[in-house]
Parts: sequence; C-alpha cells; structure tokens
Amino acid sequence: MIKKICMFVFALFLLLPSWSQAGSFGKDDPSGVPGQWYVGTTPSYVAPSKHPILFVHGLNSSSNTWWNGNNMYDTAYQNGYETAFIDLYPTKNMWDNGALLSQKIRDIYNYYGEKVVVVAHSKGGIDTQSALVHYGAYPYVARVITLSTPHYGSQLADLAYSSWAGWLTGILGSKNDATYSLQTGYMSYFRSETDHHPNVNRNPVYTFGGTKRGSFGSSLYWGGLYLSAYGSNDGAVTVNSSRLPYGTELRVGDWDHYTVKEGSSTFNLFKNYLNESTNTSGFNAKSVVESNVAENAASFVRGGEFSGKKHEKVFVEEGAQSVTFDWISNHSSSQLILKDPGQKTNSIFKVKKDDSAFFNGAYHHKVTVQDPTPGEWTVEASSTSVEKYLLHVTFESAMNDALSIDLAQDEISLKAKDSKLKLQPDMIIEYYKNGKLKKSKVKAKDDSLKLPKLGEGVYNVTIDVEGSKDKNTFQRTFIKTIYVDAAGKVYGQ
Repeated sequence: MIKKICMFVFALFLLLPSWSQAGSFGKDDPSGVPGQWYVGTTPSYVAPSKHPILFVHGLNSSSNTWWNGNNMYDTAYQNGYETAFIDLYPTKNMWDNGALLSQKIRDIYNYYGEKVVVVAHSKGGIDTQSALVHYGAYPYVARVITLSTPHYGSQLADLAYSSWAGWLTGILGSKNDATYSLQTGYMSYFRSETDHHPNVNRNPVYTFGGTKRGSFGSSLYWGGLYLSAYGSNDGAVTVNSSRLPYGTELRVGDWDHYTVKEGSSTFNLFKNYLNESTNTSGFNAKSVVESNVAENAASFVRGGEFSGKKHEKVFVEEGAQSVTFDWISNHSSSQLILKDPGQKTNSIFKVKKDDSAFFNGAYHHKVTVQDPTPGEWTVEASSTSVEKYLLHVTFESAMNDALSIDLAQDEISLKAKDSKLKLQPDMIIEYYKNGKLKKSKVKAKDDSLKLPKLGEGVYNVTIDVEGSKDKNTFQRTFIKTIYVDAAGKVYGQ
C-alpha cells in the first residue's frame, strides 16, 4: 500500500525514483541520510540483458543530483533500465564511504538478484573503487563507469589546504575529511594502496573526462583557470586525473564538471556498457594515460586576514600577454582598487559567488588586464570588519613555461629552462599534529628544498618564488601536497 501511494506521488514529480524497503522519500525527495538507498520506478519493459544501474553521487552532494536539474534518471528510465540511488556521507573520505557503500551494494544486489553497473560522478568513483577493492564488494558489480572522477586527486584541494588559502577555507567550512583526502599527495598514497591490490582488476572501469571550464565568471571557470597549469580540465578535475592506466577511457568531451553527469550529455555514450553482453575481456590491458602531471608556473597566490587596509603587491614581468587578478573573499562587497606601475587605478571588479566544493560560499572579485604594463602592481583592499581572503593571480606569459618543479623522495627542486633566470625560493610546509596546525619554513639550497623529517601524515607544501631575468622581476607560487607513510616513504605528484 505504501509503495503504491509513493509511486502515485512520484508520478506527479516527473518520475522521481519510487520507494523501496531501504527508505522512504519523505516529501518529494530522499532524506539524504547516509546509507539509505532508493529504487527508481521500474520501466514497463526491462530486457533480461540489461543490468540495473546504481548511481553514486560525489563530494558535498546527494542522490537527488541525478534528477534535480538533471535528466540522467529520466534518460535511464526511458531507455528501459532499472535504477537505484544511494546517499553517502557528503563530507567523509573514501574509507568511510567505501565501507558504507560496500554494505549497501550487497543489499542492492540481493534486491535485484543480479549484479549492478555503478555509474559514479566525481569523488563517488573513488568511493566506489574503495568499496570494491578494499571492502570486498566486487562480486556484486558488473563494471564501473566514472564521470570526471579525480582518481589522482585535485590541485584545488591542495590549494584549499595551502598556507595562503587555509584562512579562507577554514571559515567557509570547506575543510573536511573528504576534501582532505582529495589532496594529490594523499591520493597518490591511495593509488599505491589500490592499483596493486589483488581485487583491482576484478571489475572493469570505464572513464569520462571533461574539458569545458564553465561559463565566464563562474566558480568552474575560476577553478579551470587555476587548473589550467596542470592541463585540460572541466573546472574541478583535470583530464589526466580522470583517467586510470588500467581503465578504458570512453570519451573526453566538451563538458564541465556538472554537465558531464547529465543524461543528455553522456548516457548514450556509455549505455552499451550497461548490458550483460558487453565484452570486457582484457579490459585491464589497455593503458590510456601516463599519470604524471605536466605543471607550469602560471599562478601567484597570497592570502590571510585583515581589517582596515590591506595592500598586496604583485610583480608582472615584461612580455606577459595578460594577467587576471582574482580576490576571493568571505565578503561579497570587498572594496578593491587595482593600481598599475604608473598608479593608474581600476576599481571595476566582476563579483561572482562560488558554488564549488572547495571554496563554496566565497566571492570572487575578478579583473583581467590585457598587455599589462610590466612592473609592480598593487591590489588595495578596505574593510571595516575582519575579512578572510585569497588573492589568485594568473599570468598568460612565456615565463609560465620557463620554470617547473620536480618532486623526488625527500627533495623538491626548481627547474629553470633558461640559465639567465635567477631564483629566490621559500618553502612553507603545513601539517596537522594532535589536531593543531603546525608550520615549518625551509630555505632553499641551490634551488632545492630538502623535506624535513616530520613523521607520518599529509603535508601541504607552498613554494613562493621570486626571480629575475635581465633585471625583469617575476613572481610565482607552486602548491603541492605529499603524503609520508609510517616508513617514511613520500607519495606525491
């Protein structure tokens, strides 16, 4: 009786998933309680060869991401597929979510009496792989399809935990177990624990990646601008990170991090992989990518907190084609003035609220200058209350490719392609010990920075570089994370 009533209600809401014994929807939508799962309305005809689909959401999300403003659920229904949806912990790491998801996959398998195909968005793909590989759910899944999953982490997570951005992300509430685990250093450790595990090749994995950064001024556009130093991306995840060497890449397309999970965008591209007849023999033999990150020096970063007046100085080198100043703050009405080397002012900053996972709730105040005058630029900020901020400056310049960084086992080295470059790097290492944030500042020796022995944990490394070429000053910031295990082995990219 309850099931009939719920199905009648959901028909009024354009085929929202129907109720199962795993939990009810309450009004209109599922409750979002971690561990509850829901069965979609059964199509009038389901071919025996079609696997049911289990949809797994990503970071800071919930099961309704598949139908609220998204036609993925409806597209699957119209194509005759049975569906299930689950709510995981939106802010917990892959270990907590993997353990929970493993239990529920068994329940969903028993409900249908057959294996499911998992379609996972973003971090949901990492949670899924954790469930299959580390928590033994692989017998109940036919295969996995990941939509822009950061298999190697996200450099935006590194930025969020950096010494410059931590002031802001701390007050925004962006720091949690999930974002912490997505730092590239920790994900390198997760990959080492996962990619050589005996269970890793038991389920074929198919991947999608996106190359569209979102509309101008949006949080995905800003995220894409930051990630551009690491290659093509969808505003949140790089194409390199979306791939697995032993997986099969189905498509890299013109999607941003949100549109990649829409039914009208990708369903028809993976629906042939939802069927029992799909041939997956030898799936793990195809290597689609090298996971190394090709990084260039495109950014300068500063941040902190202030009240009253704040001046941030930025050196723009000769020959830069453009420079973008993005003042990211917890205030929507930051009073900003940009001054060029000749003291000419610009106060027209475009303001946009951020809705991304790492800086959700912050406000971007952005201005781009074409053919900037070389020399010292100044961002002047005024506030009558305490303001947390992050200044991200992006350069379009030949200097971006003149400098790179290399991570060895216990040493970080700056590599200059031009012998005329003179570098003055400083490195700050941040880490948590007994729940408290600690800092260690390291001076460079011959453009190399030796990592101190700090014990097991995740360490955020911020390297600020000021240099010159032919008396032309430039500034750049590199931000990386590393993971050190109990034996002292360093993991990073």
